[in-house]
Amino acid sequence: MSERSANTHVPVMLAEVLETLAPRDGGRYLDGTFGGGGYAGAILGAATCTLWAIDRDPDAIARGATLAARFPGRLHLLQGCFGDMLALLAEEEVDLDPEEIGRLDGIVLDLGVSSFQLDESDRGFSFRGDGPLDMRMSRTGQSAADLVNTLGEQELADVLYQLGEERYSRRIARVIVAARREAPITTTARLAALVRGCVPRDPSGIDGATRSFQALRLAVNDELGEIERGLAGAAQLLAPGGRLVVVAFHSLEDRIVKRFMAGASGRSAGTSRHDPSALTQRASPAGFRLLTPKALRPGRSETETNPRARSARLRAIERLPNSERLQKSRDAA
Repeated sequence: MSERSANTHVPVMLAEVLETLAPRDGGRYLDGTFGGGGYAGAILGAATCTLWAIDRDPDAIARGATLAARFPGRLHLLQGCFGDMLALLAEEEVDLDPEEIGRLDGIVLDLGVSSFQLDESDRGFSFRGDGPLDMRMSRTGQSAADLVNTLGEQELADVLYQLGEERYSRRIARVIVAARREAPITTTARLAALVRGCVPRDPSGIDGATRSFQALRLAVNDELGEIERGLAGAAQLLAPGGRLVVVAFHSLEDRIVKRFMAGASGRSAGTSRHDPSALTQRASPAGFRLLTPKALRPGRSETETNPRARSARLRAIERLPNSERLQKSRDAA
């Protein structure tokens, strides 16, 4: 779910994604973050292939019906979290030979929030308009309003600091807790005003509420945990020669992806609070080739026409031909 142009919903770095994924006729692919269907439509248009597309947002799945009609029998829409891709595909492919399950030629993950979600004020993702303080991609579970009105001051400060990298997290948490004593904080406009009122103006022009809204969205949707689970699942689903392409939009996302891919390709993966060693172990240190020693970035023309693309980073790995044999040896052991 990339951050796309609000007018055209063109996915970020589409040309680079297609070139790296290299879809082929007869191939089997997975778009783990369907969103507006930009990547899915381009993949299906580039080759006579089959594509499974996952999205946790029921609105995205409903929008996908039009695209599915354009590619009958080739696009299969699955509602759920991409972190659960193993279970979702196993359920979808019950009629296939068990040996074929997980034999994918490519997977693409477009992380973050989609412009559809940002642009609909009633979803509560954006501070640019007023709406209910929601932020739930799946429309189920705890909302941002639930977190803002129930977390203790220290716990709320920790969320803002760890997931938003907000240096004024304690000050913001203190102001929020004081304000909610007067009345629950239920709208994006009220929360944004409270945050802006207690942080200095950013010389770069970034809205003072940006980091806090990011932190709450990540917490509501467990997005970093979702990335970890999705990367581990993708590593198991790819066939030899299959490629995983990931587009990330901020440092917390990209750090997880970078370390995971480094570990999967036998490079030093390092350690991280959001990157358990089990992830790289499941991916097999010698099982993949790193296709992007340095992250690919969008070109100037794209960032000029779509400012949301400026922070995008694309990374990719490819499963090695001998990795299937190595995996079976580990399983037997």
